[in-house]
Amino acid sequence: MTDPRFVLHYAPRSRAARSLWLLEEAGVPYELVVHDLARGTHKDPDYLAVNPDGKVPALVDRGPADGSSGWPVIIAESAAVCAYVAEVVPAAKLAPPIGSPERAAYLTWLVYASAAIEPALADLVFTRAKEPPASAIGWPPFAAVIERIGNALEPRTAEAPWLLGVDFSAADMRVGGMLQWLRAWGKLSPNAPIDRYLAALATRPALLRAQGKEAATLASQGQA
Repeated sequence: MTDPRFVLHYAPRSRAARSLWLLEEAGVPYELVVHDLARGTHKDPDYLAVNPDGKVPALVDRGPADGSSGWPVIIAESAAVCAYVAEVVPAAKLAPPIGSPERAAYLTWLVYASAAIEPALADLVFTRAKEPPASAIGWPPFAAVIERIGNALEPRTAEAPWLLGVDFSAADMRVGGMLQWLRAWGKLSPNAPIDRYLAALATRPALLRAQGKEAATLASQGQA
């Protein structure tokens, strides 16, 4: 039996959950290597050889079945994993074609979670002793971040609910995954456009499969 092309290093209740969802959306076979953050398995030497930062996710691509050289390769950072899988699995249609006008919004939202949502949230939760100069910070305040996302989703409809409209993309997993986490953590106030968006995301079969695997993993680690 041939090994699956992709290997995802993953831990439940972590940023790696979005990469698990991504692979389910892509519809490709993959191997799941589960780490236990409480036991620190993501800091073991074997994993540090995969990702020296000792963070999840990390994705190993064993390469195509044609036997070409240069494989395997390793992709770390959630945004990079999303961009990579969307490109090497074009049949999944998780990204607009290169050169299309939709590509601009796609790339913007693809990195927005890590470039704006997460640092703005960190500022909100872990306040500084002294406010830095505004010119030193490369992201908006948390409230402004949420307002921008809500404004982008305001014109969306039931027939075109996603960030790009009709077409679901890897950007929805990045932004939508963060919004789901914020809502679960109680950091997201009611917001009609975002609420509609989250309700649409919650119906995606790939997300439900990923959530089922996460629940099973938590149960196996005694965290259910």
